[in-house]
Amino acid sequence: MRRDHFELEVHNVDWVESGEPPAEPRVVIDFTGPEDTLTERLTGADGDLLDASETDVAFRLQDPLDSPDAAGVVSVTDRITGDFLLELNEDADDVLQFVRAAREYGQTTDDGGQYSVVIRVDGDTVATYEKSTFLVYDANGSLLRSKSLIPSGVEL
Repeated sequence: MRRDHFELEVHNVDWVESGEPPAEPRVVIDFTGPEDTLTERLTGADGDLLDASETDVAFRLQDPLDSPDAAGVVSVTDRITGDFLLELNEDADDVLQFVRAAREYGQTTDDGGQYSVVIRVDGDTVATYEKSTFLVYDANGSLLRSKSLIPSGVEL
């Protein structure tokens, strides 16, 4: 699957700056390639779609964070195998704004989920994951703890 087969949209992040009531941040990833290919990747060894606890979401910078046009790769991976389920290019400022909104939202609620990921194929939802961790790595692969969303009590 090619990265240009994916489009990413974020929702509910502006409230952090505007002072509006908090809303759970949501990222919608729309796939425009062959549905079977994506569905196969999102399916575990048991034949069922992977659930939220079996996936990880991360952002890997391709440029130094202080670069004005820093960009990177958002990925969803299989937590057990480490396989990349999907990857797409994104602007670092947009991703970091999303992580900040998720962190702020997590402080306003006790429901455990600080953001959701919706994966769609041509507009039809295939999977929805409630997540509370979003790891951010620099271009050398080192974890940027201060930029990541890591729930309290979680050891990495």
